[in-house]
Amino acid sequence: MAVSYKDLGLVNTKAMFKAAVEGKFAVPAYNFNNMEQLQAIVTGCAESDSPFILQVSSGARKYANQTLLQYMAQGAAELLKELNPHLKFALHLDHGDTLELCKSCIDSGFSSVMIDGSHHSFEKNIELTKSVVEYAHERDVTVEGELGVLAGIEDDVVAAESVYTRPSEVEEFVSKTGVDSLAISIGTSHGANKFTPAQCTKNEDGVLVPPPLRFDILEEIEKRIPGFPIVLHGSSSVMPEYVNMINSNGGALKDAVGIPASQLRKAATSAVCKINIDSDGRLAMTGVIRKVFAESPAEFDPRKYLGPAREALKAMIIEKNETVLGSAGKGKVIFG
Repeated sequence: MAVSYKDLGLVNTKAMFKAAVEGKFAVPAYNFNNMEQLQAIVTGCAESDSPFILQVSSGARKYANQTLLQYMAQGAAELLKELNPHLKFALHLDHGDTLELCKSCIDSGFSSVMIDGSHHSFEKNIELTKSVVEYAHERDVTVEGELGVLAGIEDDVVAAESVYTRPSEVEEFVSKTGVDSLAISIGTSHGANKFTPAQCTKNEDGVLVPPPLRFDILEEIEKRIPGFPIVLHGSSSVMPEYVNMINSNGGALKDAVGIPASQLRKAATSAVCKINIDSDGRLAMTGVIRKVFAESPAEFDPRKYLGPAREALKAMIIEKNETVLGSAGKGKVIFG
């Protein structure tokens, strides 16, 4: 039986994106796979009073079980009422690739879906995206489309090379599909190894510095579709402290490079109103878990390693909301 996200206590992304575009901040979209990640996201955003989007990939939905996931989202909404009564969040499908998957998510309580037709021709992308929009909008669900391709690997999303978004295509795509937001490619990338060493330069400390984002493309897109909500995928900073924590406790992350926080902060003051963060959360939790195991090799109580990992992720979320996305304190502005 189909269920509406409204019955679960969720919202779609319309009000959040409108406020973000006007207020020059970005709504964080945090991916999660399990209870500890969900707890960290909800409590971190509640404490920083940040609007947020819970993101679930197709792989994460299978991992968590789609029936259980519905009740996890409903439980998160109930917890949020206790922690920060005015705050709301959206439940979003990340990188949906078929109409059938998007329909299934909408019918199980998702308030927002992404249909990623970027691997198709421009014409096929429009056709597929429009079909999802028609189904979603009948149910007041918001839809994110994509133009351009991000390189990297994250869950089921794999691409060898980036293809920058062509500004000349955005007006036609938005008008013909009716999407509510548009994911673009301006140099971000999926995964923890977003760039090869050959693509980077080294600073005076020998640290790899990635190439800058293509803000010229973003600015041209803004001119063509002024005020339209733009989304950045693959936007983890791959924080060195967690990479070092992993590697110093038995890990083997080589040449892990992310997007500098300063560039994400700049993007958040533009029409970019949603920034996706997945890898940073994985790195934070993995680093702490490895550290616990290295320091306490006899430990076998999951609470003793997942608990500290959850707290590290929560702290990271608060810091990003406050200093990178600019979303902290905006919950009351939107929902208060």
